[in-house]
Amino acid sequence: MDLNGRTIFITGASRGIGKAIALRAARDGANIAIASKTAEPHPKLPGTIYTAAEEVEAAGGKALPLVVDVRDHERVAQAVQETAEHFGGIDICINNASAIQLTGTADTPMKRFDLMFTVNVRGTYVTSQACLPYLLKSEHAKILNMSPPLNMDVKWFQNHVAYTMSKYGMSMCAHGMAAEFAGKIAVNALWPKTAIATAAIDMLGGEAMRNASRKPEIMADAAHWILSQGADCTGNFFIDEDVLREAGVTDFEPYAVVPGGPLMPDFFL
Repeated sequence: MDLNGRTIFITGASRGIGKAIALRAARDGANIAIASKTAEPHPKLPGTIYTAAEEVEAAGGKALPLVVDVRDHERVAQAVQETAEHFGGIDICINNASAIQLTGTADTPMKRFDLMFTVNVRGTYVTSQACLPYLLKSEHAKILNMSPPLNMDVKWFQNHVAYTMSKYGMSMCAHGMAAEFAGKIAVNALWPKTAIATAAIDMLGGEAMRNASRKPEIMADAAHWILSQGADCTGNFFIDEDVLREAGVTDFEPYAVVPGGPLMPDFFL
């Protein structure tokens, strides 16, 4: 199976992992709604919804750039409706938008706490909920959250409890909705085995961390495999490398920012 003709609503798709997933789906001929905040060039970050849309079209897909802040549930619902009307429905919802701050309890301002919870947890819930009426009409309905396996080991909480709770909230959405919509919508989560070279990595560790990362394309290829599976592939917490090994990939060096160099394990693994 491929994603030709499928309509995909992706949050946070103007750059990084979201854009990589969009471009991989575009190569199949998918319809992509690029739902992100960045309409004007950011002084420090590359890409806008419009430049991403141009890349999607160039890759062979059809693009609909939409200015969307997932914290605004009314705008999310409106954007989802616009997507369904433009492309004739929605087959796949990808919750990729995320906020991060790796600080302890005393050093996490409530403004940042609220940002992580409204984007990561509430945004995922809101977007999934808004897509439901259209997904339930699709024969290929899927939700994919960019979130980690649920692991209650205290080491994943003690240094950044707010961030961990927010990302696990996304995972709990996948866990619960997979059961709630069993037989109707396949719901899964995907997480990287290593650090991925995105703007967040640049912010956290600069060039050194980027050089110990893999490219976003590994997540895109893993997501493509998951989204190409049947309805019985649901309720999983996938890891990108494991997915691609299952798909037959044996050489992961092309995904490395610096081939042959050391790789930094990602959080929660």
